[in-house]
Amino acid sequence: MKKIGFLEAFSIGVGGMVGGGIFAVLGLTISLSKGAAPLAFFIAGFIALVTTYSYVKLTLRYPSEGGTIEFIVQAFGNTLFSSMINTLLLLSYIIMLALYAYAFGSYGAALFTGGDTLWLHKLLAVAVLALFAFINLLGAVMSGKTEDIMVLLKLFILIVFIIAGFFSVNWEHLSIQNWMPLTNVAAGGLMIFLAYEGFELIANTARDVKDPQKTLPRAYYTSVIFVIFLYVLIAIVAVGNLSFKEAMAAKDYVLAEAAEPFFGKTGFILIGIAALLSTASAINATIYGSGRTSYLIAKFGELPETFEKKVKNGYEGMIIISLLSIIFALLFDLKNISTAGSLGFLSVFALVNLANFRLYKETHSNRYIPLFGFILSLVAICTLIGYNALHSPSSLISSMVVLSSVFAFTYIYNRFKENEEVMSLYMDKRLQRDEDAKK
Repeated sequence: MKKIGFLEAFSIGVGGMVGGGIFAVLGLTISLSKGAAPLAFFIAGFIALVTTYSYVKLTLRYPSEGGTIEFIVQAFGNTLFSSMINTLLLLSYIIMLALYAYAFGSYGAALFTGGDTLWLHKLLAVAVLALFAFINLLGAVMSGKTEDIMVLLKLFILIVFIIAGFFSVNWEHLSIQNWMPLTNVAAGGLMIFLAYEGFELIANTARDVKDPQKTLPRAYYTSVIFVIFLYVLIAIVAVGNLSFKEAMAAKDYVLAEAAEPFFGKTGFILIGIAALLSTASAINATIYGSGRTSYLIAKFGELPETFEKKVKNGYEGMIIISLLSIIFALLFDLKNISTAGSLGFLSVFALVNLANFRLYKETHSNRYIPLFGFILSLVAICTLIGYNALHSPSSLISSMVVLSSVFAFTYIYNRFKENEEVMSLYMDKRLQRDEDAKK
């Protein structure tokens, strides 16, 4: 099998982050931060960059296709706590799928009707999830080369968008007097934190990487730093080319709207098509990846065996994940989806930092960096919860209900499994006694 080099690993990290996230959440960030939207993206990116240190060290020490799942189990054991965190990770992937489908529906409806027509938006979101779930079950997963081309294509379009739009930026829009209060700016960055989530996919390729001691750190750090700069520049161009009123009106497809002032209607269509390709590609890869994740979690005994069962060339878990994603995409709005997803990934990343802190001797880490990452993630979680409690309690309630349901399900399932094992052991002993009595 051919080993993965730096460019392929870098492409996996960038492709995972620059999926559908930036197309979906840019408008949300602008609505919360106004002229400080670039700073909001930088704040979220800085947390991701600090967490990257823990991923580098843990990946080098525990190379596994399980990635984050493996790190949690190594640090905390195969316990109820690890089970809850791994199930939370799977839920976060489901929320990401809902976000990508939401973005696909928004941009698709905007291209067809010129605005966000709700029924068409919802129909397209359901259709794209159902389509790629079916394709993955048939085993027709996009090849690595096709994914590389998709990553290059969307990066090319975004870079052209940045270069062309930079010359027409109205810097007054970005001036400090147009900034929202720093709490809003921080909340704007944290609410879209899930746009940085994809770099952790590099961990799943660790065993297939050529010269991992050199390749993995370079791929991790360069992909995260590159995406931070990319997002900040995209935010500058978008804010600088739209009034805040225009950005609010086109919140769900703001990137396409931002291309129109300097590219005309062609720019709107071009970015809209790029969004559809990007989100479709991200849905395809995430369904495949989350199906594999659910399979591995089930292998650890933390999910029902149905997630391990094969259907055609995929897993039964893929069907369950796709159905849950459809429910999220239909019932939740963008703000609810982003809040729940960001809280999920911030919690997982906090615990990955804590895992590296606990395993620092095995990973040969500077103990203070993962400790800083853990504290930073906790502060971010508290800030996001506090802001939503004051300004958007419905988003917070939705997130808490979803997260609580995950923990409750995991707890009940683990207790049921333990009782089942005890009952099985009791029946085995009883059968043995009956056999001995007959003798």
